[in-house]
Amino acid sequence: MAKFTNFGDVRQTQFCVHCGGPTETKDHAPSKVFLDQPYPLTKPTLPSCGGCNNSFSDDEEYVAALIECVVHGTTDPDCLRREKVAKALRRNTALRGRIERSRREAEALGGGRLLTWTPEEERVRRVILKLARCHAAYELNEPQLEDPDHLLVVPLVSLTNDQREHFETPPDTGVWPEVGSRAMLRLVEGGAGFAGGWCTVQEGRYRYMAVGAGSAMVRGVISEYLAYEVIWGP
Repeated sequence: MAKFTNFGDVRQTQFCVHCGGPTETKDHAPSKVFLDQPYPLTKPTLPSCGGCNNSFSDDEEYVAALIECVVHGTTDPDCLRREKVAKALRRNTALRGRIERSRREAEALGGGRLLTWTPEEERVRRVILKLARCHAAYELNEPQLEDPDHLLVVPLVSLTNDQREHFETPPDTGVWPEVGSRAMLRLVEGGAGFAGGWCTVQEGRYRYMAVGAGSAMVRGVISEYLAYEVIWGP
């Protein structure tokens, strides 16, 4: 993903992107737990207070592990593709147990077995909101400290063809982003890792788009499995 310097209003970067507090640390968005090594040379970072930055780690590890287990249909670390997640489940047996207990098998109509997983929705929501707030601030130079008006998280494969096309296509607002913001620079200059409105942080692992025009909308996909959409405003 090409690196752009934000030339927007600097006053929007002088507080914690999550709570408006002091800027004690830098928060990665996405967190490294959602990426594989070697890491991209360009990783978006946002100003954050220490409390907020440290509060997401356990939830992010949970979401990354849950996605990998769902994709492979097991919590067995030896059967997982992402070594980072496999190591986390070997180290954290409590985490593996929580995810395993959310796993259910049932008989499908016509025979066979149907495997389902019940996520801890509040933990997933916290992670998605964290990511969306970071992307809105990073791309649009529009920090969003309030709760969103809309937050949706779904498996990408659960979308119909029409829903998938709508999700993948940036809305045509007719309004350009803030002058000097990264979103504006990407529209004008393009660059590596930016196509069709999407910023690809790491192929197959994480991508997002951010659109602002009287409101702010962020969409993202983790591991080409979990899709989300967060909107502030009408």
